[in-house]
Amino acid sequence: MTKLYDVVIVGAGPSGIGVGSILKEMGCKSLVLLEKGQVGESFRKWPKEMRFITPSFPAQGFGQTDLNAVVPKTSPAYTLDEEHPTGDDYAEYLDLIHEHFQLPVRENIEVISVDKESDGTFTLRTSDGEMRSKYVVWSAGEYHYPNLNPFSGANLGIHTSSVSAWEEMDGEDYIIIGGYESGLDAAYHLCNQGADVKVIARTNTWEIDTSDPSVSLTPYTYKRLKNLPDSKMLELIGNTTAVEITKDGKDYVVHTDKNETYQTSNRPIIATGFSGGTKLIRNLVSYGEHDEVLLTEDDELQMTKGIYLAGPEVRHGSHVFCYIYKFRQRYAVVATSIAKKLGLNQSVLDLYRQENFILDDLSMCGERCQC
Repeated sequence: MTKLYDVVIVGAGPSGIGVGSILKEMGCKSLVLLEKGQVGESFRKWPKEMRFITPSFPAQGFGQTDLNAVVPKTSPAYTLDEEHPTGDDYAEYLDLIHEHFQLPVRENIEVISVDKESDGTFTLRTSDGEMRSKYVVWSAGEYHYPNLNPFSGANLGIHTSSVSAWEEMDGEDYIIIGGYESGLDAAYHLCNQGADVKVIARTNTWEIDTSDPSVSLTPYTYKRLKNLPDSKMLELIGNTTAVEITKDGKDYVVHTDKNETYQTSNRPIIATGFSGGTKLIRNLVSYGEHDEVLLTEDDELQMTKGIYLAGPEVRHGSHVFCYIYKFRQRYAVVATSIAKKLGLNQSVLDLYRQENFILDDLSMCGERCQC
């Protein structure tokens, strides 16, 4: 007989570890986390030079939790002595949380498919056989699932998630397609190595006037771009969409919607984002007009009750939760919904609310800085 778990969490990154920690504190004993690699695997795959753009700072004693913490009363800055941790640093922090809460993580297990049975339970087919669960928390993240085909010929380029270290890219000129954080992070590192870089972006992110870093660039990125060794090394081409990449001899040619072409001797860098882990369970997911996952107010899939979404794919209308300090505030929302159904102890929620780790009133979102 296949064991029936109360909760299976898919993914042991920040969301899986975060939701798992709450459920463990609530007394959930029939719980398992499945991770296709190691704890924090996505962060271990980051380019060596990539760092968090949100700063970590240990201000717990004054009522402010570290922006990159996934559990109250913890701080990556305190643990790692880093304000802007690397991916490997942050994976170490997540591993410490995993050990502290004694979370039942099974590493190197890949989930192949999920199906809902007639009795309301779920069957998960994995690389290690089948598992059954009453509830599923999908926290597979985005980094493992890059958008590799945003336009014709994109396979001629190289996606930012495929780069292990920017220092290994030793060309003299590069074209980067995509003007958000990953694209400009790549531009910064390549320029610092002496390369000339053009960034082709559909949206002029560097000109957007908003206090929401999910839409505009972060101050950390602005500062780094201003401190390049030579401002002429970087050319920002905005309001322009790349539509195709072709080859011309040994060179690569990027074609745009303005009938312009840009040529480089090196493979173009694709920084067009990620398609998200929910593509693995498309049979259970419904999507909105902007391809966002449709959720209930408790982050349960509208199409399939019993499966919850946690992490950067969470959307509610115009509210985007793409930074840890944002989507961590939804962990307790998910855990509370499951706890009510399983009859778990919810007293730990007092701490989570006190530490501003619960955002269940979205009318509070979207405030603009006055100055």
